[in-house]
Amino acid sequence: MRYDVHTHAFHPKVADKILAQLHDHYGITPVGRGTAPDLLERLARAGIDRCAVHNAATAPAQVIPANDFVLGLAKKHPQVIPFGTLHPADPEWEEALEGLWKNGVRGIKLHPDFQSFRLDNPALDPIFEAARGRFCFMIHVGDRLPPDRNPSCPYKVAKLLDRHPGITVIAAHLGGYLHWQYALECLVGRDVFLDTSSSLPFLDDATLREIFSRHAAERILFGSDYPIFDPGTEAARLQERMGMSDDALEHHMSAAATLFGPGAEFEPKV
Repeated sequence: MRYDVHTHAFHPKVADKILAQLHDHYGITPVGRGTAPDLLERLARAGIDRCAVHNAATAPAQVIPANDFVLGLAKKHPQVIPFGTLHPADPEWEEALEGLWKNGVRGIKLHPDFQSFRLDNPALDPIFEAARGRFCFMIHVGDRLPPDRNPSCPYKVAKLLDRHPGITVIAAHLGGYLHWQYALECLVGRDVFLDTSSSLPFLDDATLREIFSRHAAERILFGSDYPIFDPGTEAARLQERMGMSDDALEHHMSAAATLFGPGAEFEPKV
């Protein structure tokens, strides 16, 4: 079974607005419409069976609507692996966490840059401890600012792993968008999952190959970052850039089964 572990889908009423915000922030024109039908159609064309769908609440008031939306998608579309969201400024984060658990959601997306918190803030420790062993975290890592000024970076993820042994983390964008040299210093080779989303168009060949050579193959998961990129295009790009055989590509596209497949620790129960 093939997985895309990094996708986004938005309510049709706000999809265009969010696409514009993504373009303004990253300077990239998204290829997709940002809606569930468009996402699922592209996945089907690419021969991808399941996708993890992420939204990150940028304010506490958005937590419940965001979680309700992704839960509704998962109930309607069995291909969808729902990732909920929390906001550290939400005084009711514990209730939100338990609500996700009771509804069968086993993944949580955090985007420190968009949610306006630093990943190394000790105030987050109770959240990670409460979720450890029960949830898989997808964490956006990296951006244009240097690590000391960026809300997320590979060093902060490394410290998170040190503070919370046994936590399950997918460090997005091969360990850090535009921060790959730092990921090689402190994150690559550790007990953490990486995804390929929003990396391949920007990485030089030498760095890309070094990341793949130094990290366990079963811990490098395929992700497209739809609607910014198309899943089928990114799968083809991955195979071409790495000179992968069909079997090697299949390995990376199916590796997420150990997390989200039938009987896996974080299989959604929606």
